[in-house]
Amino acid sequence: MTKRIAWVMDSTGYLDDELQKNDDIYIVPMVVILKGKEYRDGIDIVPKELYRVMEEEKVVVTTSQPSIGTFMELYQSLEEKRYDCVISVHLSGSLSGTVAASRQAAEMVSIPVHVFDSLVISYPLTMVLRKIMSNIENGMEVSDALREAEKYSQSNETYVLIGSLDQLHRSGRLSGTQYLLGSMLNFKPIISIENGMLATIAKVRSEKKAEARIFDLFKKAYNSKKLKECCLLFGASPSQTDKWRDVIHDIDSSIIIHASPIGSAVGVHAGPKTLGLSWFNEE
Repeated sequence: MTKRIAWVMDSTGYLDDELQKNDDIYIVPMVVILKGKEYRDGIDIVPKELYRVMEEEKVVVTTSQPSIGTFMELYQSLEEKRYDCVISVHLSGSLSGTVAASRQAAEMVSIPVHVFDSLVISYPLTMVLRKIMSNIENGMEVSDALREAEKYSQSNETYVLIGSLDQLHRSGRLSGTQYLLGSMLNFKPIISIENGMLATIAKVRSEKKAEARIFDLFKKAYNSKKLKECCLLFGASPSQTDKWRDVIHDIDSSIIIHASPIGSAVGVHAGPKTLGLSWFNEE
């Protein structure tokens, strides 16, 4: 008998048009803290308004994971809706306490909840969710689908060109010394996500050189794995991805390109001009 599964994802992921039509997907909003007040990401505040406040008022904005109670309330409601189990997929546990909060809530409810640490953020998180969904829809057991998803997540490469050292500094993710040196020398840090953790792979002296470095990494992966799809991550506007989209299609016009906003919870730290490229090295 086919299990009725509820799918849960935090708001750092992105629901494309297809997933928005799926009534079995539920989003738990991250918390954005602005001027001492809490806002639910995507509900009480959207990226456009957040970026406006950040740019115009130069205020310190922070984020927080959803509470244990928020997860517990959702899981209990899903049990009441007669789901057989919940698969709850979240951003990297090394970057947020969201996974931990979800797991603690799962221990307090009767319905079986499988909490999965995706090791990634933004649309790559959505791609992990879709991978699990696809494997289960094709007959794979939940436990096997989650094991496959672990391998899939670990194959991810994500490189982000930070849009604003100012915001990264104000949010506490960049020390005063690093900020001063970066501003003086016009460094463009390239941030990667490795095993779920942030790492600076390079600090180059111009945006052009930074982009070239990222596409060198992409070409290396493409030549090794013949990538079929990738994802462009942007801050404030989809038009930010136009140039990078052209570069990717010059490499191979058949590559499927997903474009996704990084969202409020990530944009708080990275800034509106942030741009990234992500892909999975599947066998």
